[in-house]
Amino acid sequence: MTTTIALVTGANKGLGRETVRRLAAQGWQVFLAARDRPRGEAAVADLVADGLDVRFVELDVTSDDSVAAAADTVRTATGRLDVLINNAGIGGPRTAPSGTRPGDLREVFETNVFGPVRVTNAFLPLLRTSGHPRIVMVSSGVGSIATITDPKWAGLLPPALGYPSTKAALNMLTVMYASELAEMKVNAVDPGYTATDLNGHSGFQTLAEGTDAIVAMATVDRDGPTGGFADRAGTAPW
Repeated sequence: MTTTIALVTGANKGLGRETVRRLAAQGWQVFLAARDRPRGEAAVADLVADGLDVRFVELDVTSDDSVAAAADTVRTATGRLDVLINNAGIGGPRTAPSGTRPGDLREVFETNVFGPVRVTNAFLPLLRTSGHPRIVMVSSGVGSIATITDPKWAGLLPPALGYPSTKAALNMLTVMYASELAEMKVNAVDPGYTATDLNGHSGFQTLAEGTDAIVAMATVDRDGPTGGFADRAGTAPW
């Protein structure tokens, strides 16, 4: 039986690391990708000590050269990639929309929107060598216009332009990639409000709960969905 090969970006901690652990625990070979080499290598060492097949690859989603080098590393090591999980992301400015300058948004868009495009396009040649390629975009419920405009959530999320806008854009990227790449399964997921560094560990979900939707879409079969948006309960609203 052929081993499934996956790569997870932004994976030295939080949802990314837990995703790596869960997929590797299924017998997969997983590349833990992170821009911080010492932290990434430390995370890999811990997982390898648990008997998991995990390898480190340095990857900064905001750098063309870094992403290209990471793709070359995977190509040399395995010759293919079955599952790409675009998990890396940052929170962005929390200033009110009226007080936000265009320049304030550049970093969060570079990481959360341009990063997945850069990574996906660089790894497409390797994904195309797989017999069952899958791409998972780790989005958020705050990128859902239907959710944000639902009266029951009114007042719970202070208005801000950066993070919600980038996740809404990532959802559209998912649909467009899925439309073109008919031979692949391309889906976005909402992990839910999970305790991570991104929210100061205020989330009420555990990392295991937060990675349920990611793992579900990473392991979807050949007859599974594509071009969709899911959370751990099922289909999520756009």
